[in-house]
Amino acid sequence: MHDHGSNDGERYRDSNLHKVLLIGNPNVGKSALFGLLTGRYVTVSNYPGTTVEVTYGNAVLNRTRTLVIDTPGVNSLVPMSEDEKVTRDILLTDRAGVVVQVADTKNLRRGLTITLQLAEMEVPFILDLNMDDEAKSRGILIDQEKLSQLLGIEVVKTVAIRRSGIDKLLKGIQHPRPSSITVRYDDAIEGGIRDITALLPEANISRRALALMILAGDESLKGWLHANLQDHVIEDIEKIRQDVQSRFNNSLGYLINQRRLKKADEVLSQVLSLHEAGKGSAIAFHLGKWSMHPVYGLPILLAVLYLVYQFVGVLGAGDAVGFLEETVFGEYLNPWAAKIVHFIVPVPFLQELLIGDYGIITMALTYAIAIVLPIVGFFFIAFGILEDSGYLPRLAVMVNRIFKIMGLNGKAVLPMVLGLGCDTMATLTTRILETKKERILVTLLLALGVPCSAQLGVILGMVAGLSGLATTIWIGSIVLVMLLVGYLAAKIVPGEPSDFVLELPPIRVPQLMNILVKTAARVQWYLKEAVPLFILGTFILFVGHKVGALEYIQKLTDPLVVGVLGLPSKAAEAFVIGFLRRDYGAAGLFMLAKNGLLDPIQIVVSLVVITLFVPCIANFFMMVKERGLKTALTMVAFIFPFAFAVGGVLNWILRTLNVTL
Repeated sequence: MHDHGSNDGERYRDSNLHKVLLIGNPNVGKSALFGLLTGRYVTVSNYPGTTVEVTYGNAVLNRTRTLVIDTPGVNSLVPMSEDEKVTRDILLTDRAGVVVQVADTKNLRRGLTITLQLAEMEVPFILDLNMDDEAKSRGILIDQEKLSQLLGIEVVKTVAIRRSGIDKLLKGIQHPRPSSITVRYDDAIEGGIRDITALLPEANISRRALALMILAGDESLKGWLHANLQDHVIEDIEKIRQDVQSRFNNSLGYLINQRRLKKADEVLSQVLSLHEAGKGSAIAFHLGKWSMHPVYGLPILLAVLYLVYQFVGVLGAGDAVGFLEETVFGEYLNPWAAKIVHFIVPVPFLQELLIGDYGIITMALTYAIAIVLPIVGFFFIAFGILEDSGYLPRLAVMVNRIFKIMGLNGKAVLPMVLGLGCDTMATLTTRILETKKERILVTLLLALGVPCSAQLGVILGMVAGLSGLATTIWIGSIVLVMLLVGYLAAKIVPGEPSDFVLELPPIRVPQLMNILVKTAARVQWYLKEAVPLFILGTFILFVGHKVGALEYIQKLTDPLVVGVLGLPSKAAEAFVIGFLRRDYGAAGLFMLAKNGLLDPIQIVVSLVVITLFVPCIANFFMMVKERGLKTALTMVAFIFPFAFAVGGVLNWILRTLNVTL
C-alpha cells in the first residue's frame, strides 16, 4: 500500500529530485498509472474519494530518480472544491518537472478543458489518453498524431490496468513542453487579462492563467494574492475585474468556461471519428443504465448480493474455513504445535499461554488465520470485482432517494460501501462529503451499523447455516435501525444537505490482475493490522481468565447478556473483546454457534448486537481525529447501550411470537 500524507511531500518539496505530477479528471486511471510508475500499489476505486489526499511515490524513470505525485481528480483548475484547490496550489507553488495530464479517451471533451487550462498556465506537460481500449470498444477513435500537432505537445495512448503504452509514456515524459494552443476570449475579457497581468508578480504558472482565474472569480486565490501583492494593488485588480464583469449579463467564470468548451469542441471535431460499437459495449451500456433504475436496479442488486453471499458466505466461510480450521489447523498445525511447545517450553504457565483454551496459537492464530482470513480474502475478491466493474457508483444513484430520508444523498453510500472494507478508512473518506452535517451523520452510521469486511465475512459465515428468514431479520433490523437513527440524527444535527453530483465510470469487465493485486494488498494489510490485535486480545482474555476477571465480567453482565439478550454468559467474552476488534468478537460468536451453543434466535440476536456494537478501537481513534473527542465520545456513549437495547427488543419479539428460524 502507498503512504498517505504530506511527509514525503514535505521531505522532497525543496529537493532537486525530478518530479512528475499526475493531473486529470476523476476516474481516468491516475491512481492505476501512479501504481505502475512507482511500483507501489494504490487502492483504486471507480468513485470519488480515493485521491482526496495527495499521494507521493519514489520511482526511477528513464534512469532518473523521480518523485511521482498523484493529485486529486479535478474538473477544473479554477477551484470549486477543496480537491481542485489542492491540485491548483501544487501547480502554483511547487514547480513540477513534468506534468502528465491523464485523460479518459472516450470522454476527451472533459479532458480537453483541463488541457486548455494547462496550456494557459504555460507549464511543460504531455497528454496521456488512457482507457483507449474502452474508447475503441465504443467505436471512438482519436487521431493521436493530429491531436499532438494541434496541441503542440506529446500525446500518448495507454491502458494503465493492462500496462499497455507505458513505454511510450516514459519516452514522452522526457520531452515535455508548453502547449502552443491558445484560447481567444471576448475583447473586453482580453483587455481585462492584459490590465491584470501587468499588476501580477512572476509565478510558477503564467500571469495570463492567474488573470483568468481572478476574472473567473476564484476566491481561493486571495491568500496567494495577499502573500505576494500589496493591498492597494489587489484593490486595483478587483476594480478591473468588476469593470469587465459590468459589461456582461452572465458571470465571467461562465463565459470563460464556455469559450474553453467551444475551443475543446473545435479540437475534438478534427481528431474524433466514430465507428459502430461492438455488441459487448452496447450490453455494458444497457446494464449500467438498468443498474441505476429504481425498479430494474433492485433485481440486479439482489442478484449481486446473492452472488456475494454464495461466494463469501458459502464458499469462503463454509468450505475454505472448514478445510483450514478442521484439517490444516485441527489435524496438523495445532497438534504439532502442542507437541513442540511441550517439548521446548517446560513451564506449564507458558504452555497454557501458547496452546491452552486462550492460547496464542490455539485461539489467536486459529481465529485470525483459519477462520477470519479465508472469509476476508473471499470478501476482498468480491469487493474488488464490484469496484473494478463500475457498479458501486450506480448503487449510489439507486439509493439516493432512500438516503434523503437520513438527510444525506446517494454520494454518502460511497464511504458506507467503503466501510464494508474498513470502517476506519471509510471514516477518513467522509471528507468527500460537502457539508459538516453529512460528515457527522455518515461517521455515526458507519460506527453504528456498517460491518467491516472481516466482521461481515464472519457474519456471512454464520447466517450461511440459517434460513432465509433469519438472514432477512438480521438485514432488516440493521437497515431499519440505520434509517431510524439517520432520520432522527438528521433532525438533531444542524445544517443543510448538499446537492447530489457524481461522476459515473463505465461498466467494464473487471481485470483479473487488478483484482488479484488489490486483494493481495488488502490481505497484507489485514495480516499486518489485525493479527497483532488478535494476539493482544487473546492475551487479555488469558490474563482475564487467570485473574478471574472474565468470570467477574460474566457475572456482572449476566443480567444483560443472559436476561435481556437471551444469550449464554460466555457470549460476554465476544462483546468485551469486540471493542478491540469487532471481527474478533464476531469470530467468538462464530465459534459458539459452530459448537452448538447458540440456537437460531440467539445467533440472529447476537449478530444484530455485534453489528450495532461500538466500532473497533482503530475506528474510534479515527473518529476522534476526524470529528473531535467530544463528538466521538457522544457517538460511542449512544451506540453502546442502544445496540443492547435493540438486541433485547428483537429477542423479546422473536421469543414472544415463537418465531421459528
